[in-house]
Amino acid sequence: MTQAIMADEQNKTYTEQGIKPLFSIPKTARINIVGQAPGIRAQESGLYWNDPSGDNLRDWMGVSREEFYESGLFAIVPMDFYFPGHGKSGDLGPRKGFADKWHERVLDLAPNIQLTILVGNYAQHYYLHQKSSTKLTDTVKHYRDYLPDYFPLVHPSPRNNIWQAKNPWFMKEVLPDLKELVQKILSQ
Repeated sequence: MTQAIMADEQNKTYTEQGIKPLFSIPKTARINIVGQAPGIRAQESGLYWNDPSGDNLRDWMGVSREEFYESGLFAIVPMDFYFPGHGKSGDLGPRKGFADKWHERVLDLAPNIQLTILVGNYAQHYYLHQKSSTKLTDTVKHYRDYLPDYFPLVHPSPRNNIWQAKNPWFMKEVLPDLKELVQKILSQ
């Protein structure tokens, strides 16, 4: 699959620079994590969620770094498999049409996924078929509406600490339920 993605004309610039698509789809995966796209640090290191955001995400799920990277129980299928570049107020969003072209084909390789964690607006709007005007806070607050297939989350970036302080229900209600569900799935 990696070779097909790299051969795609849409990804030609990355391939010419020797940049490989950053995703992980072990056949044994039970939980899929869909974020926006790899950051520049992830792309340069070749390891997704390898930053303070990843540390927070693993803590939220109650899994160790080893379990996350080495167990074969986690798939990582972001909305774009390449760093899209820098914008005025952060990284650019994933390229349009990328998920439409690749997600279904990639996810067919992991038939045992029981839960998809949707990190941020891009993933939530795409998978939950939401209008772009739908507020992330509302989606995360009503996370139970999307279970058992999807679990929407705010991005685990330390930059979202202000959001978390304004929304104490997230730490009190959402994260304990996420941790419990993840542990239940992993223990099967």
